[in-house]
Amino acid sequence: MKRNYVVLGIALLGMSVAVLAQDPPAKTAPKKTAAGKSGSPTKGKEVFDQKCGICHFADSDAKKIGPGLKGISKRGTFTVNNNKFTDESLKTWIENGDTLMPPFKEVLDDQQIKDVIAYVRTL
Repeated sequence: MKRNYVVLGIALLGMSVAVLAQDPPAKTAPKKTAAGKSGSPTKGKEVFDQKCGICHFADSDAKKIGPGLKGISKRGTFTVNNNKFTDESLKTWIENGDTLMPPFKEVLDDQQIKDVIAYVRTL
């Protein structure tokens, strides 16, 4: 009987460690910056690599799952629909997504979106 409790305790401890070792969701610890109004390309790269890089190349215009984003600010239009590329249009697309991309307004906070936009502008 005691052996069952020991095995159960070890299993629960292992599951607890696994849960605690996972990355926390972006909404639980929003990062505030002093700038507030503009984004940080450096922080944006980190967020991009974690959340956007799964589907988009940053260093190429080749399609991954979504279009590659290299040179998007120089092109001035989105590859998918040829709409004008602005900070506001990119913000709207990131937040709301469309039939080709999921929305990220529940995944990223406002500052993280600003940071990603600042980073994408450098591509």
